[in-house]
Amino acid sequence: MMKLWGGRFEKATNVMVDDFNSSIRFDKRLYKQDINGSIAHVTMLGRQDIIPQEDADVIKKGLEELLLDIENNKVAFDIEAEDIHMNIEKLLIEKIGIVGKKLHTGRSRNDQVTLDMRMYLKEEIIDIKKLVINLLQVLLDIAKNNTDTIMPGYTHLQKAQPITFAHHVMAYFEMLKRDIGRLDDTYKRTNSLPLGAGALATTTYPLDREYVAELLDFDSVCLNSIDAVSDRDYCIELINSLSMLMMHLSRFSEEIILWCSNEFQFIELDDAYSTGSSIMPQKKNPDIAELVRGKTGRVYGSLIGLLTTIKSLPLAYNKDMQEDKEATFDAIDTVKMCLPIFTDMLKTMKINKEKMYDGAGGGFTNATDAADYLVKKNLPFRDAHAVIGKLVLYCVNNNKNLEDMTLDEYKSVSPIFEDDIYEAISLETCVNKRNVIGGPSKEMMCKVINMNQKYLATVLETID
Repeated sequence: MMKLWGGRFEKATNVMVDDFNSSIRFDKRLYKQDINGSIAHVTMLGRQDIIPQEDADVIKKGLEELLLDIENNKVAFDIEAEDIHMNIEKLLIEKIGIVGKKLHTGRSRNDQVTLDMRMYLKEEIIDIKKLVINLLQVLLDIAKNNTDTIMPGYTHLQKAQPITFAHHVMAYFEMLKRDIGRLDDTYKRTNSLPLGAGALATTTYPLDREYVAELLDFDSVCLNSIDAVSDRDYCIELINSLSMLMMHLSRFSEEIILWCSNEFQFIELDDAYSTGSSIMPQKKNPDIAELVRGKTGRVYGSLIGLLTTIKSLPLAYNKDMQEDKEATFDAIDTVKMCLPIFTDMLKTMKINKEKMYDGAGGGFTNATDAADYLVKKNLPFRDAHAVIGKLVLYCVNNNKNLEDMTLDEYKSVSPIFEDDIYEAISLETCVNKRNVIGGPSKEMMCKVINMNQKYLATVLETID
């Protein structure tokens, strides 16, 4: 088949070269963006009298029909046509004849491909945001129902201080809020029209780029034609944002894996989101959480791969940039696969409140509160820290907890202790006295949950 760019060549490309050079296997998913971008382009060409208006109308109608043909599975793409852009143009010419050859007036595949990618990413960012919002709503619902569910908080994976399950879950809520912010920032920098940049130096035709930007819902046009076609930082930025998102899902997955182990028993995953063993009949494995944790590395790989591809490319366009698509598509597909199933796994899990409470009672999680008790009785904190350290050592040697000690035992270390020490170190007091903004008290958690419910409503308004 004669290539649409083949006028300068005397020989056909090698069959293996056709296969190696072709991207239609993966960039065919851009067909809608390519056609819609072409419709906007040809609408502008007619409006500017760059081509006759009647030709523009015929081309536009042919593109609209071609879009329906593709969506109705009436079209077979041709690997020899290399990519989605040339396939669409070839199919258009077959449909409407020689007038279809006027479509490519005033543009290059270089600005066309980055247009398609930007349009595609804008849509995908919105879809991913919706999935994250669904997850945030589930976290909010879990938090609302667990403001009284006391559990141990950890540092170094050692029991540290008592918190609530609502407090712990809402930590991930805040992380995911920042992920939405990163997606929003990525959207802003993606939302600039590259079409009109041409191969690298624009064109002599009187294009109206601002009009095309308006038709395609772009906020601005790229101000440097070389930059417009030669960078893929918007793809890299999106994969970076997705990597951060997956990192947070992976950390949460790790805790879920720990919590449903026999050693913790804080939660139980629903049977529908667990698997068994081929040899051990007692097993109930958290495979979904493990796969989310594992697929995080896959998204990281896409990020590092594309960064490495772009890092040494001279300006302007280079064929290496074709590698942007598989990396970006795979990262998007992976995230969109993980988010819904992770959300449903959390939504259906059983929370073992009694086990969490029991866990908070061990490991001297109330030791800091015992020290604060002494500070409130005018003992300097560093001295109070030393006193409680001695008491903890005493308890370790005598197999006791702080709440098990008698008042005489307390007074043997410091005469400051009175009967009110027991109330001061109760788990409920330890949690609910921490009534500082950001803290785990029920009052503060209800306030924060309400704030974040309003945040979710505001975010939803931006994408509805």
